Amino acid sequence: MAKHLSIIWLHAVWSTKDRKRILMKGFRFKLFNHIHKYAAENHIQLDIINGVEDHVHCLFRLRTTQNPAEIVKLIKGESSHWINSNVILDDRFTWQDGYGIFSISEKDVFKVRKYIYEQENHQKSVSYKEELKNLIPNRNEV
Repeated sequence: MAKHLSIIWLHAVWSTKDRKRILMKGFRFKLFNHIHKYAAENHIQLDIINGVEDHVHCLFRLRTTQNPAEIVKLIKGESSHWINSNVILDDRFTWQDGYGIFSISEKDVFKVRKYIYEQENHQKSVSYKEELKNLIPNRNEV
């Protein structure tokens, strides 16, 4: 049996700087594949990542030696570096400061995974700000 066990699921959300709509479909799938590979190489248990032109959602399982802030910092920092090194954009790419992160119960993992997977369809009817308000129990915080 494992010495340390963690079953802490987290749903993280962050956006592009000024919510610029620059994560076009073909490019964002390359980006998400890169992030998945980076996560695996760095012992980050990334379950799913998806998003639309201006923001990203991911679901990951936290190890006992990790903290959420460090995981998001690593993913955002490395992915910004990868984008700026491999993609020609008019401006230097950056993510918006900050992020949202929400704990997920084991019984809701499938539902959240499906929600993240279906981001493109979901975003047709709900704005990013409305989406965050729906994720936060005290909706006055956004």
